[in-house]
Amino acid sequence: MMDKVKRMRELAETLNRLAKAYYEQDASPASDAEYDALFDELAALEAETGTVLPDSPTHRVGGSPLKVFEEHEHIRRLWSLDKVKTFPDLREWAAKCGEDQRFILEYKFDGLTINLTYDKGELVYAATRGNGITGEGITAQAKTIRSIPLTIPYKGKFEVRGECYMRVSVLNELNETSSEQLKNPRNAAAGAIRNLDPKVTASRRLDFTAYDVGYIEGRSFRYQTEMLAFLRENGFPVNDFGFVGDIESVLGEITAAEERRFTLDYDIDGMVVKLNDMELAEKLGYTDRFPRGAIAFKFAAQEQTTVIEDITWEVGRTGKLTPLAHVEPVELMGATVRKATLNNYDDIKRKRVGIGSRVFIRRSNDVIPEILSSADEGEPEHPVFPPAHCPYCGAHTEQRGAHIFCTNSLSCTPQITARLAHFASRDAMDIEGFSEKTAQLLINETGLRNIPELYELTESSFHGLAGFGDKRVANILSAIEKSKDCDLASFIFALGIPNVGIKTARDIAAVFGTLEAFRNARRDELVAIRDVGEIVADSIIDFLNDESLSAQIDKLLALGVRPREVKKSASPALLEGKTLVVTGMLSRMDRHSIEALIEELGGKAAGSVSRRTDYVVCGENAGSKLDKARELGVPVLTESEFFGMIGK
Repeated sequence: MMDKVKRMRELAETLNRLAKAYYEQDASPASDAEYDALFDELAALEAETGTVLPDSPTHRVGGSPLKVFEEHEHIRRLWSLDKVKTFPDLREWAAKCGEDQRFILEYKFDGLTINLTYDKGELVYAATRGNGITGEGITAQAKTIRSIPLTIPYKGKFEVRGECYMRVSVLNELNETSSEQLKNPRNAAAGAIRNLDPKVTASRRLDFTAYDVGYIEGRSFRYQTEMLAFLRENGFPVNDFGFVGDIESVLGEITAAEERRFTLDYDIDGMVVKLNDMELAEKLGYTDRFPRGAIAFKFAAQEQTTVIEDITWEVGRTGKLTPLAHVEPVELMGATVRKATLNNYDDIKRKRVGIGSRVFIRRSNDVIPEILSSADEGEPEHPVFPPAHCPYCGAHTEQRGAHIFCTNSLSCTPQITARLAHFASRDAMDIEGFSEKTAQLLINETGLRNIPELYELTESSFHGLAGFGDKRVANILSAIEKSKDCDLASFIFALGIPNVGIKTARDIAAVFGTLEAFRNARRDELVAIRDVGEIVADSIIDFLNDESLSAQIDKLLALGVRPREVKKSASPALLEGKTLVVTGMLSRMDRHSIEALIEELGGKAAGSVSRRTDYVVCGENAGSKLDKARELGVPVLTESEFFGMIGK
């Protein structure tokens, strides 16, 4: 028996180490098959011995369903926070805290508060907030959340408060594969935590962040920063800025946080402001509901309900038809919303929406809002069906996977307009002054029908067009002529190959070097390129083998377009094997140029920060990527430090 328990301990330690590397450090020290074999061995030993170790990873998958939640009395009360919505009100609260005070700022997660009790280094109980005095026992559910440590170094008894939440990316993934749509991350997290079956909780892949120690045996904290450091040392995720300042600097940070809230992979509905001095906060005391030493600053609501009045279908440059909902006007985050997006016809069916449906609508950043789901029960009274014909050109449509496409790629005006605008865009051929509006006007007035005809435009082509004086026409024609001398990556991106963005285009250009080599690429050569999978490779091969599209490339070359050959640098690959993320406003080069330089020097320019990131190159007004770098301890370089590092 002792040998089996010893083996169980070895397996648990190995599996926890592998999981930590995978989930926290983005590393994969073992294959999935190796991990599964070790996990199965541990599960078999647990079943045989009837013993489950406190930190066994089998807790993470959830046990048998509970019959009912038990009531749990917290050691110390969990308080709510008073709320303000304006800076004058926040200043007034700060003044009551005393002069020259320092405050700490944290995200206010839009999730579910839970309270964790540890004793002798083990998680012994977890409960919901409840009424602040008594909550519901959810220990089995909490143990399935991978960011909650099951064992910790500190051996005294204490309570940790934090927020349980679901990442937006996880919500989207679950909704893509589930017939039952989750309305938003908060509801999804609350439903998962309060589900009697821990296996359901585990399947929702929740996260946790700690923000407070409510009770602790054997020690105390003078400052919030000291308490947060203690939580980090004991393995708790703490999502704060590391920001402490006076109230005016806090106001500036709140403004910046509200601007970047929609770049985060989780929902925040405000910011929490706390006195850093915990002794002073305790002396200030409490009202009957709130502590006086902390307060929540609430952001404007980002979700509303409204009614769908109509659904139309918009055509993009690839011919894909995207449904657009026209809704009863509703105020959302300071703007009047009249339109909202639906991803495709499958999305319409999953969300059970139709004409007349009352729906939940969500606005993120300045982009068009999205329909989340129906607020009505059952199927819609007036359902929507996929169009059999393109609403713009009348051509028949066809379904490819989840999407519907117009089959007329030669003369469908919206497709041609979007294709021309993409070709002329900054990351593509960079034809200054040529916008989608200009493309639409030329299509309607001059009969412009394809990209090569762009290089056949003359002064007379613009004759009589409203708003096109001699100077503007000369500038556009000059920009078109200038674009003929282009780099290979920009040209590949400009072609509009499905699934090929600017980063992929740069990788392709670096590998093949010339347009001719790229046009003769084999599928296996494409799949071998970093970040080019089988789907992208197939998109490229299909595009290059299309006779009509190939003829257009030939005509572009005949009209003088000359993508430059990518020459291998003779200098050493200074960034070989390094991953860098560029963020913020830069002065010496724009972000895309610096990313291209990183690739040229052998590095990888990534779009998001993780533990695998080697450096973050940071300009002015950097947002969440800088926060993530600080949180993960990733080195941050200023623009000048970056150029100094590469010797330029």
